[in-house]
Amino acid sequence: MGVIDYQVTAEDKAIFDRDGYWISPKLIDDETIERLRKAHDRIWDRDFDGDGFSMNPLPPKKKLAIRKCENGWWINDEVHAFVTDENLGKIAADILGEDEIRLWHDQVIYKPGSAGEDTNLGNVGWHQDYGYWRCTSTTNMVTVWVALQDTVVENGAMKTILGSHKWGEVEGSDTFFEQDMEKLREKFAQQDWVEEPCILKAGQASFHHSLTFHGSGPNVTSDPRLSIVAHLMPGHTSYHKGRANHDNIKFLGPRPYNGQPFNNEYFPLLYSKKG
Repeated sequence: MGVIDYQVTAEDKAIFDRDGYWISPKLIDDETIERLRKAHDRIWDRDFDGDGFSMNPLPPKKKLAIRKCENGWWINDEVHAFVTDENLGKIAADILGEDEIRLWHDQVIYKPGSAGEDTNLGNVGWHQDYGYWRCTSTTNMVTVWVALQDTVVENGAMKTILGSHKWGEVEGSDTFFEQDMEKLREKFAQQDWVEEPCILKAGQASFHHSLTFHGSGPNVTSDPRLSIVAHLMPGHTSYHKGRANHDNIKFLGPRPYNGQPFNNEYFPLLYSKKG
């Protein structure tokens, strides 16, 4: 079974527009959760499906450091099925108010447990996803972060800054790997800085806007925190030249041009209202 056929409500949309994120009901069943957990194991063991390859070299298995694989859908069938699911695209289209949704890219993220060891290696710095995506023509993009276990503050739940998507593009917000959370808070804090943890049951997802500031603290439990992340964009998204570099630009071909749509096989269509 894939993603459930959920109808986004007016209240769901209002919460997303107000806060910059929305927590879904459980989107995938327990069997799918288990398959995606096994997909994690296979990816980190370099047991790939087909002859594909991930966008970046996979990180080594360091004891307390975060592991992140981009474009896991290239190398794992279970990740592929989830991040290209039509129902996932439909939910994103309704949340964003768009007619079509394509995959920008995915991430497979493993946050190891420190069993209480004092470390900041599990921190994800406060950042805007759009800080990395300024080569695109729109900020109306969404990240879907699905939990593969119950996720709370103790095992490194993501935290969002309520309403921060209304701040617009903030310079220097590409700070995922900076782990001094307080220093980043001082750098970015403007207006009201209200942190809210995304407490999720296994199979629930957080949908957050590309401009929403978010980060997370360490996992102090004994078990890893596993997630699959789908970054989704409107079907009309195109290349915006000269604003920032991103590896996805190369997938437009050897001579990308300003205004070229991200609409080839590297950016599969999940959903269209046209059918």
